[in-house]
Amino acid sequence: MLWLLITYAVASTITPGPNNLMLFASGANFGLRRSVRHIFGISLGHVIMIGGLGLGLAQIFAVMPAAHTVLKICSAIYMTYLAYKIATAAPPSGVASTAKPMTLWQAAAFQWVNPKAWAMHLNALTLFAPPEADWLGFLTVIIVIPLINTPCVTVWAVLGSKTKRWLNAPRRLRAFNMTMALMLIASILPILRAGVPV
Repeated sequence: MLWLLITYAVASTITPGPNNLMLFASGANFGLRRSVRHIFGISLGHVIMIGGLGLGLAQIFAVMPAAHTVLKICSAIYMTYLAYKIATAAPPSGVASTAKPMTLWQAAAFQWVNPKAWAMHLNALTLFAPPEADWLGFLTVIIVIPLINTPCVTVWAVLGSKTKRWLNAPRRLRAFNMTMALMLIASILPILRAGVPV
């Protein structure tokens, strides 16, 4: 079962999604070193979220289906705000940028409005730590997913940082940020349409 969980974690965390697109943009705008707190914040957020869901938070969706709708609306609003921040991150020529990379706690908190994270963790707990199983399955999920997640999302920050030199022209950086913002919004549409499994 462990290798299935590892395969699931790799497939879930290496593929494009809100976290990876934001890390790609962070790497391009701020470089890898300044994106490290963002990287570890994502993994910390996964630990906290899996812990909360494993302790019964997932049952809220079963008892109160409206909570799912509220989550989707909040997620869409916040993702749109983040897309706007990414799109406007390129400073006008000659003006210093006030943009900053996401902090550890901001990245951790972001997981709670990330529809991909909800779907990923609810599926992982359902498949690999069902309620009738012992605590070992839950403990395995809460350890394996963040451990696999960290190198997978780092790849996206590294790729973004490699484009930084090419993006040194303000016009290119602005176009890149606009593209990443549109991709961020596009990445959540299928997840929002599909819903969060319960």
